[in-house]
Amino acid sequence: MAFDKIKVSNPIVEMDGDEMTRVIWQMIKEKLIFPFLDLDIKYYDLGLPHRDATDDKVTVESAEATLKYNVAIKCATITPDEARVEEFKLKNMWRSPNGTIRNILNGTVFREPIMCKNVPRLVPGWTKPICIGRHAFGDQYKATDVVIKGAGSLKLVFVPEGNDETTEMEVYKFTGNGGVAMSMYNTDESISAFAEASMNMAYEKKWPLYLSTKNTILKKYDGRFKDIFQEVYESKWRSKFEEAGIWYEHRLIDDMVAYALKSEGGYVWACKNYDGDVQSDFLAQGFGSLGLMTSVLVCPDGKTIEAEAAHGTVTRHYRVHQKGDNNEKLLEFTQKLESACVDTVESGKMTKDLAIIIHGSKATRSQYLNTEEFIDSVAAELQARL
Repeated sequence: MAFDKIKVSNPIVEMDGDEMTRVIWQMIKEKLIFPFLDLDIKYYDLGLPHRDATDDKVTVESAEATLKYNVAIKCATITPDEARVEEFKLKNMWRSPNGTIRNILNGTVFREPIMCKNVPRLVPGWTKPICIGRHAFGDQYKATDVVIKGAGSLKLVFVPEGNDETTEMEVYKFTGNGGVAMSMYNTDESISAFAEASMNMAYEKKWPLYLSTKNTILKKYDGRFKDIFQEVYESKWRSKFEEAGIWYEHRLIDDMVAYALKSEGGYVWACKNYDGDVQSDFLAQGFGSLGLMTSVLVCPDGKTIEAEAAHGTVTRHYRVHQKGDNNEKLLEFTQKLESACVDTVESGKMTKDLAIIIHGSKATRSQYLNTEEFIDSVAAELQARL
C-alpha cells in the first residue's frame, strides 16, 4: 500500500541494545516505523561489546545527545555481572546504562500499564491504570558501598566549601569481624524536579497524586522528600489540583502498598528510586505482564523524554514528541499504531507470554504467535487503519 511518509522535523536519539532486543527492535523499525515516518536518527550502539570498546563513553554521549535533541528511544541492555565479564572478556564490570543515563538526565521515570480487555489481571480490582513515577536520581543507584574488615569506627563526614566547620558523625562502631556500609545522597534540586514532574503528570491525567516514603524511619532523608513535595504543592499546584477535583497526599509506603492492592487504580504514585524500581515490577505483574507497560523518562525541562524500552513505549513517546513537532499527521499515526497494537492482542493474536496468562501454562502453539508473526499482525492492522 502506498503511503506518503510523515516528516518528523526533530532528530531522535536511538540507543541500540543487546541480544534479542536488538533483533526485535530491528523488526519493529523495518515494519512499523520506517515505512511510515521520515526520521533523522542519531544512532548510538549501547550493546555491551561497544560499551566496553569505548570504556562506556558511548553511554554518556547518548545521554548528552538526548539533552540536545530532547527525544530518545532506548532498547534493553545488559548490566554485566561476573559471569558476563568473563563471557564478553570485558575490561570492567560496567555500571547499568539506565542508571548512568538517568543520572545525567536527572528525570522521573513514569511507568503505566497498557490494559487489554482479554488479558486477565492478577489484581482484578484494578479497573483503571496506575502510573508510577520513579525518581531516577541518586539514592542506592549512585551509592558508595564498602565491605568493612575488622573492628573500627565508621564515620560520616561533610566538609563544606569555605570556612564553615566540618560535620563529623559516628555511624557505627564495628567490634567483630566487620560487615558492610553504604553512603547515599540526593539533592534538593533533583527532589524538586521530581515533585514538579509528578504533579504535572497527575494534573495532565486529572488523577490524584500520592508520594510514598519511610519518613518514620529516615526522618531527615525521607522527611526531606515529604517536605519538598509539600512546598512545591502549596506554592504551585494546590489551586490547580482543587480546580481539577484532584488532590495530593503523602503516605507511609506501608500504607500506600496496602491501599494500592485494595484500590481500583486511577492515580499517580510517586516513589523514591529503589521503591519505584520494586513497585513498578509488582504493578506490572498485577496488571498482567511486564510486556504491557510503558516506561518513559521525563526530564525537568519538560520537553526531554527517553523511552526506555522498545515494546509498548514508542507510540506514547512519539505522542509527547509531537507536541513540540506540531504535526497532526504524526499524532494521528501514533494513535493508530498504539490502537493497532492493543486491538491485535484483543483480537486473540498475541505472543506466548500473554497466551499463558489467558490460557494457562499449557497454551498450544495455535494459541500464540512468535515475535515476528505478532509484529506482522500489528503491521497488517496498522496498514488497514492507514
